[in-house]
Amino acid sequence: MSKRNTQAAKMAARERLRAEREREAKRAKAKRQIIVAASIVGVLAIAGGIGYAVVQANKPTYWEGQKDAKVVAPANTTGTDGTTVVIGKDSAKKTLKIYEDPRCPVCAQFEQTVGPTVKKDIDDGKFKMQFIGATFIDNKDNGEGSKNALSALGAALNVSDEAFLDYKAALYSAKYHPEETTDKFKDDSYLIKVANTVPELKDNKKFQDAVEKGTYDAWAMAMSKTFDDNKDGVKGTPGFVMDGKQLTADSQGTPLMTVADFNRVVGEALKK
Repeated sequence: MSKRNTQAAKMAARERLRAEREREAKRAKAKRQIIVAASIVGVLAIAGGIGYAVVQANKPTYWEGQKDAKVVAPANTTGTDGTTVVIGKDSAKKTLKIYEDPRCPVCAQFEQTVGPTVKKDIDDGKFKMQFIGATFIDNKDNGEGSKNALSALGAALNVSDEAFLDYKAALYSAKYHPEETTDKFKDDSYLIKVANTVPELKDNKKFQDAVEKGTYDAWAMAMSKTFDDNKDGVKGTPGFVMDGKQLTADSQGTPLMTVADFNRVVGEALKK
């Protein structure tokens, strides 16, 4: 091989090596760019995920959202957002306010024991009853049964006063009222099951649609706020107020849990 050919071969070899190194450098650069781009996308995805999680965490729950929703007031109500619920004869001179939470076990005891007496006194015209519904038990255990049952009571009230009273009695009955720790009232199907024991509500499609669609959910939240903001000083349930004064069985604030105590205390208040 001539010296010239040898030099040409060496030059060709060096050129191939240079070209290969350039290709390798380009491949390495492209790989780095891909890795950087992927890293940026990953960081953005994580940031986006965190941002989404923060937004979701800060979004109000369904029931919280109902506090600002448009209120559909049931029939047979008056006052702001239909939160004044007064039942009784126009001839009755005084009104007994009764504060209750649907999940309250003490309210259930009261309704089972004294409820029939209250209904008879209303029917007899001794007094009107004003119902104020609360939902604080839900707040205590992150439940929703009190709110959902209060909404269903609104649906019953939309049917009639009588349907409301009978449905309230059924919800508080020994057969259907759950333990405080069991949030059964959150299920529409259970509320409808109980309603089917009430003549005016049995297979009542209008009532059932209102329960399932949450027609009175915003009303329930407005009613709950009425309890929270009450000026009577009532902090728990059941609570009883007449002429702006809380009625209790004794100086310790014991609720009116017996027919005897109820008749005695309410009877005295009616005379004033």
